[in-house]
Amino acid sequence: MTTEQIISTALEHGFTHAAPFDPSLIDCKIKVREMCEACKAYGTTWICPPACGTIEECSARVGEYTRGVVVQTTGELEDEFDGEGMMETAARHGEHFRECYKALRDNFKGDVMLALGAGGCGRCPKCTYPDEPCRFPDEQQSSMEAYGMLIAEECAKNNIKYYYGKNTLTYVSCFLFK
Repeated sequence: MTTEQIISTALEHGFTHAAPFDPSLIDCKIKVREMCEACKAYGTTWICPPACGTIEECSARVGEYTRGVVVQTTGELEDEFDGEGMMETAARHGEHFRECYKALRDNFKGDVMLALGAGGCGRCPKCTYPDEPCRFPDEQQSSMEAYGMLIAEECAKNNIKYYYGKNTLTYVSCFLFK
């Protein structure tokens, strides 16, 4: 699939925006990874740190990919405290991401594609980490933040809009390809 076809697929699966994303510009920062340590999912799931790999391993993994597409879901909020609107936008983004990932997996087998989502997994009520393997290894996607990416900065480097105005919230994920 061409990058344009991937973007079209993303938009067909409900994303508000999709654009080319250059993996060579990605900077996996230890400071972003350190923010993960404050999250309740840290050290409890297969897709979160430290299970997703060290920042050096994540950076090396990203470095294997030559092209990418960033996908976004932008939601309208009643005001900056609209928690329900935030959760609805997050849920829509997660649904779009899972469905698009399934569609793209049909075209990209093996390690030819790396899908990096937004936030944690939530697939199982309790993750098997670290005692047993993941129940759904083919559906695992770490987040861009778990890989150390500062989302606003990564979007800016790729000339991708991130802020869409007052009372909006945008969730961001990406798909990288070899």
